[in-house]
Order: sequence, then structure tokens, then C-alpha cells
Amino acid sequence: MTELGARLKEARVSKGYSLDDLQEITKIQKRYLSAIEEGNYSIMPGTFYVRAFIKQYAEAVGLDSNELLETFKSEIPANNTVQNVTATTNIQQPQQRRTLAKKTAKKSSDWMPKIIVALFIIIIIAAIWFLKQHNSSSEVVDEPKQEDVKVESTNVKTNSNKDKEATKTETSAKEKTTDKTDSPEEKTKQKISKGVLENDSVTTTYTLTGAKDFKVKVKVMGSTWVGIQDETGKEISSESDSFKADQMYSDGDEIDVDATGKKSVRVRLGASANGTVYVNDEKIKFAATPAERYTQNIVIKFEEEK
Repeated sequence: MTELGARLKEARVSKGYSLDDLQEITKIQKRYLSAIEEGNYSIMPGTFYVRAFIKQYAEAVGLDSNELLETFKSEIPANNTVQNVTATTNIQQPQQRRTLAKKTAKKSSDWMPKIIVALFIIIIIAAIWFLKQHNSSSEVVDEPKQEDVKVESTNVKTNSNKDKEATKTETSAKEKTTDKTDSPEEKTKQKISKGVLENDSVTTTYTLTGAKDFKVKVKVMGSTWVGIQDETGKEISSESDSFKADQMYSDGDEIDVDATGKKSVRVRLGASANGTVYVNDEKIKFAATPAERYTQNIVIKFEEEK
């Protein structure tokens, strides 16, 4: 245990906090809090977060975080986030390219037989139409006899009656459509409440109503750690192909999670300035600015339609 870790642990114990209590207060995972006390910074998601986590720990137990960081700066590893992110990105990019290439090839092989069948059907229809047109133009038109004229006249009258009936049917259909248009059913529209900053000063809470779907998206605009949990505190990375827990994300990454059926979702950004959160494609913001709180949470509570 380092001197810094001992100082923090002593302050925590004097406050009567367990590591579980401190996890609830700071929203930092228990294993990271334990690692800070033991001076084991190697398990952190990146040195980028060491100072931020230590600062939150210190503030939660009533210590002056700035003074503490300055006093024990020799124990804290230097910030080499850019190197870590670059290394992670270099490893991930080839894997992502291979995965994308496999998916593209699979889709092409699935669609090719359908395209061939469709083209074959179109060719057959075109050939039949061409033969009919050719046969029609080759027929010799005989001069009609008087009897033929009478029959045609009768057909004209019959067709005229059919046209009148068709007109009446169309008019009736239009009237029914107009009646439906004049009295439309009220449609429930999606509504997201105004964000409320909680007492911990790092969590902004929203309420989603009037929606059938509950889809969360995070667009990353820089280097940041992302955590997404449901109402039970469980990471829901297993329900999304684009999100993996305890992983650094870089500029251009996009995380999509379908949370339909969940009562609430908590999105935590290690660097709140480097990510934007969307709910059903509607952008929501942190109540506190990134300058005020570096690491922040957004909680979205979902109220189902009644």
C-alpha cells in the first residue's frame, strides 16, 4: 500500500464508509477504489483516469483533492492516455475491418440468389409482353358488319353503367376517407423531461414517456471510457454488438444499445466532454458542464405507455 493509498483509506475509515458505500457515492467501481488504496494502478482502464478517480475519492471522504494530488504527485503515474488510446485503436481497427469484411461478404452471398431469380422473372414477363404486342399488330382487322356494330353499342352501354358504378364506389370511398381524416385518433408522442442534476452533482436524470422503443446511443468525439448499466446495476454490454464494458473508446466510435424492456439505464462517461448521448435519436445533455465535473452520469427512466 502506498502512502497516498493509506491516507485515503484512513479518511474513508474515519468517515465510517465501506468500499461498497464509497462505490455508491462516487459511482466508481469497487475494484478501482481498492486498487487506488493499494497503489495498483495497472488495472485502471487507462492512466488517463487515475487522477480523476483519486480526485473523486478524496472529495468523497472530505479531503482537499488538489492538495492531495500535489503532495503525492510522485506516486501518481504520468498521463499517457494518447499512447494508450493509440495502441488500443491500432489493435481494434484490424479486428473491426475483418469483422466488417466478413459481414459484407455474407450479405452479398445471401442476396445474390434472390437477385438472379428476380432478373429471371423480369425477363420472362418482358418476353410474354413482347409476344402479345407482336401478335396484336399482325392480326387483320375485318370491316365490321351491322350486327357487330349493334353488339358493340350494347357493350358501350354496359361499360358506361360500369363506369358510373365505379365512380359511385370511388366517391363513397373518398367520403369514408374524409370522415376518418376529420376525426383522427390521437397519437402518443415521445417526450423527454428536462434533465435534473442530482445531489451528487455528477448525475443528470431524465424521464422518457410516450415511446414504445427505448434505444440509447453514444457518439464518441474523443478518448473516453464508457459504462452502460440497467436498473439493477448490471452492465448490458452483452445485449449490444457495438459496446463492451471497461473499454476505452476513441473519436468516431458509436455505441448502440437497445434497452427496450428496461426500467432505466445509466450511461457513465469518463470524459463527459468527449461523448454525446441520444435517446431514440433525440440528443440529451449533462446538467453540469465538463469543466465542473469531468466524469458524469446520465440516467434515463423509462415509463411505458398505459
